[in-house]
Amino acid sequence: MIYFDNSATTKPYEEVVDVFVKVTNNYFGNPSSIHKLGGESEKLLFQARKVIASILQVKDQEIIFTGSGTEGNNLAIKGIAMEHKNRGKHLITTMIEHASTINTFKQLEKLGFDVTYLPVNQQGIISLTDLERAIREDTILVSVIHVNNELGSIQPIAEIGTLLKKYPKLHFHVDHVQGIAKVPLAIEKCNIDLLTCSGHKFHGLRGTGFLYKRSGVKLSPLFTGGSQEMKLRAGTENVAGIVSMAKALRISIEKYKEKHQEIVQIKNWLMEQLAEVDGVELNTPMEQSAPHIINISILGIKPEVFIHALEKHDIYVSTKSACSSKQSEVSHVLLATGMDENRAKSAIRISFSYQNNLEEAKVFMEVMKKELRQLKKIMGS
Repeated sequence: MIYFDNSATTKPYEEVVDVFVKVTNNYFGNPSSIHKLGGESEKLLFQARKVIASILQVKDQEIIFTGSGTEGNNLAIKGIAMEHKNRGKHLITTMIEHASTINTFKQLEKLGFDVTYLPVNQQGIISLTDLERAIREDTILVSVIHVNNELGSIQPIAEIGTLLKKYPKLHFHVDHVQGIAKVPLAIEKCNIDLLTCSGHKFHGLRGTGFLYKRSGVKLSPLFTGGSQEMKLRAGTENVAGIVSMAKALRISIEKYKEKHQEIVQIKNWLMEQLAEVDGVELNTPMEQSAPHIINISILGIKPEVFIHALEKHDIYVSTKSACSSKQSEVSHVLLATGMDENRAKSAIRISFSYQNNLEEAKVFMEVMKKELRQLKKIMGS
């Protein structure tokens, strides 16, 4: 099998699954219980929080465990909006956010908030000038995706953070779901207040995630209930999932140091090869893009037909974001870059992890060219 759909989800590391099973079997006590079993679970929770905080170089109490990236984005955006609405109801984001962000802002618009959606250039990058022009007296939040989940374009988070430092009443949220362990980000230096991550994007298990919240930032919780997670995320913590997520993050950071150049090599090689295939357009920019995502359009071929053609060879890629791939609408991300509808609706996403290698990329190219020839022959083009 050649699995090139890692931006949808990654395969959990074996060590991560082992930890999950061990903690599930041996540390099943509720971490909020005051007896010994509860105390043992709580201790593991503290250790996991410490590991993640240490990797991110933040304080332990600044990590709030969540159930997904979607939940983290909702908690950050709605949490700021509802907590600070008396100070202002203006919010800023970009036109190329993940569905969990875009749809959260649309929901807030229905509640009376005013949202500015910043445009992007052909490479999928926002303009700092546009951002500064959009800031108003009543702006309370700027939320930006770090690595775009469809294109792979990287926003200038450090420059945005420097700009926003001039506006201390503003909060800065970053969706780091696709960037973590692939594209480094210095949280403190970038003046980030809130940052979302999801465990299954770095070989953890689905149903795990965390939100970084800088000390002093006030949020309104999404759920009412117990006092878990500093009273910001009520509900019994998924201890086994959280501990295994911390393990996955630690392994992924080690892999970054060992294998980062290898996925850069895979991406560069594939970009060169794909650029030479007749009918293929490269959508991912060569510069300012992540090492693990390539987006292309195959003109005249329906993406789902091409995906199923590869699937026969046990090769897996995707169309747009997995969260939106079953919807018929054309990608809002690609349209926002100025792409025409035909090109945008012909998009394919190829995404890697540290478990892939160049030999797989070579097999992929060989099969892809063969299937394209076959499909064009059938279609008479």
